[in-house]
Amino acid sequence: MHGVPPDFVAPWLRLPLSSPTPVAAAVREQRLVWVGNQEDMVRRYPRVAAALPYRFSLAAAPIAGEHRGWGALQLLWPADHPPHASRRDCENAAAGARRVARVLDAAGGPPDFPERPWIVPDELVRPHPEQDGRAAVAYAERLPEGALALDLHGRITFLSSTAARLLGRPADRLLGAVPWSALPWLDDPAHEERYRTAVISREPTAFTALRPPDHWLDFQLFPDAGGISVRISPSGRSAAAAPATAVPGSAQTAPTAPSAGRLQQLMHLAAALTEAVGVSDVVDMVADQILPVFGADALVLSAADAGRLKIIGHRGYSAEVLERLDGLPLDTDLTPAGRALADGTPSFFARPEEIARSYPEAPRISGKKAWAVLPLIVSARPVGVCVLSYTRPHAFTADERAVLTSLAGLIAQALDRARLFDAKNDLAHGLQSALLPRTLPRIDGLDFAARYLPAGRGQDIGGDFYDLIRLDDRTAAAVIGDVQGHNVAAAALMGQVRTAVHAHAAAGAAPDQVLARTNRLLVDLEPDLLVSCLYAHLDLTRRQVTLASAGHPPPLLRRPGGRAHVLDLEPGPLLGIEVAAGYPLTTLPLPEGTLLVLYTDGLVEVPGTDADSVTAALTDHLSRHTADHLADLRADQASDRAGGVLDRLIDELVQVGWPAGQHTDDIALLLLQATRRAG
Repeated sequence: MHGVPPDFVAPWLRLPLSSPTPVAAAVREQRLVWVGNQEDMVRRYPRVAAALPYRFSLAAAPIAGEHRGWGALQLLWPADHPPHASRRDCENAAAGARRVARVLDAAGGPPDFPERPWIVPDELVRPHPEQDGRAAVAYAERLPEGALALDLHGRITFLSSTAARLLGRPADRLLGAVPWSALPWLDDPAHEERYRTAVISREPTAFTALRPPDHWLDFQLFPDAGGISVRISPSGRSAAAAPATAVPGSAQTAPTAPSAGRLQQLMHLAAALTEAVGVSDVVDMVADQILPVFGADALVLSAADAGRLKIIGHRGYSAEVLERLDGLPLDTDLTPAGRALADGTPSFFARPEEIARSYPEAPRISGKKAWAVLPLIVSARPVGVCVLSYTRPHAFTADERAVLTSLAGLIAQALDRARLFDAKNDLAHGLQSALLPRTLPRIDGLDFAARYLPAGRGQDIGGDFYDLIRLDDRTAAAVIGDVQGHNVAAAALMGQVRTAVHAHAAAGAAPDQVLARTNRLLVDLEPDLLVSCLYAHLDLTRRQVTLASAGHPPPLLRRPGGRAHVLDLEPGPLLGIEVAAGYPLTTLPLPEGTLLVLYTDGLVEVPGTDADSVTAALTDHLSRHTADHLADLRADQASDRAGGVLDRLIDELVQVGWPAGQHTDDIALLLLQATRRAG
């Protein structure tokens, strides 16, 4: 990285590909992402906007290698850049990403990722001509104002004697220091925020601060890619004329306020935690985004359950240590977790000796050197405990304690919501699984594979279903359908439809009659939900299939040695609408090697993409690749591996339909392959 201090990117050192950030979107969608200004960022990526409320433009270009995606290249422009990307901007970003991809491809494997990003020295990016540094110092000393230089980390790299005099501190005590840390009266989040604005937006900015007891100073900041030049001069303002927002700092009060950077990190983490859905999301969010920000090395997240602390997430601990800590009673004296949860007060231990005074076994169990024990409490109700630990002694500043204490409340609420979601989700999907067939019957002369994929997280259960019914030794019925909605009512109706279809098929009804009788049942039930269904009667003796459709997407068909195409079926109306509805029949030959792909609309209805285009891509994939699958099937026909070939084909079809994953609707697939009869 270059041109940005490391603490600015601390919340994004590790990101899941699903995160709502420009760089993750570029990798997911394999396209250039451009964010023109702050308004654009707020609209599209509000979490990032909360953490970086500055004026700048951004481009994220995917680093696409020859055989794999490596990541993304992110470029920032200052505030004076136009909000619309020029052709040159896009070409430069894409060209840079391609160059990085070629280097990574040539390396032959993934690089070793450092714990912290590598900082590209300014000299490698912007070579400066050789000049006499003494002349520059002499120039600064002749100025009537104070001159001071900051690097991108906020450290003082140069100051004139006038600047040292105005700041009231010798130069040797300020060089290498951060102003708001070295000078208590500058430790105001508003002042640090001016510095951060200058670094990101690359716009000059200014502020006025009071050096006790009554010296008002004007600070003017002039940034570029290498750092910030600061001009300091007396403002002539009196204390009585101080603005209402100016609060003189003091050594006793200033350190208690979290820095601007910490406040923005807290806003970012709060936004991130609101998006966590399940318990695993909360654990990943804490591990990937909170640990790096505070420099911690390990994590244990425990939930209060039946009087014990059950570990539900962890990082950086061995299995032996976790086994020792899991299931401790809430009143345990082995670690401070129980006491912290009982009195609701966070505990901070900077070194092993501190924790050993009250809990002598704790440092020996974990082998860590410092701990932050955060009780997780919601509405006076204990939820759990979050323990951050360090492999080296760590003195917790007042800033860190304040932010971690605030974060504990946010983690508690996120964890409480996540546990409720997981409980509801487990119940819903348990019901879904109970309504779908546990196993499908083996039928001589027919190979098959089936898959049900629920919608992305945050959705309730859906009504997609499939079934394969053995009618006799040489005939079978295949059915797939979709009940409108994602709720318990949809799942319950799905169970009724599947049961009705199964019963009518087993009774020997023809395909059109199976749908007609099921339709009359639904009309009587008046469910107020739409149901589509496709029924296929497979006669493996005559080598033919007869199909009837109730408003369902037509299946895909591939003949041996031919191209795949969409079957042209005349559909009847959806089930449950018209009591006297008829369902036309279509009969087709089913020679050995014929492949039928039955699916629900969740496979092809991709937001922002035409369903016909997705269907065309699926048929093209079947045409180009199914020949190899069929060869594998013929080779494996006598084994149990044939179903595995079709299972892999299902994976490929889902990938074609949803290349970025995260499908937003349920998907059901049933693949049927006519094979040679055994014996």
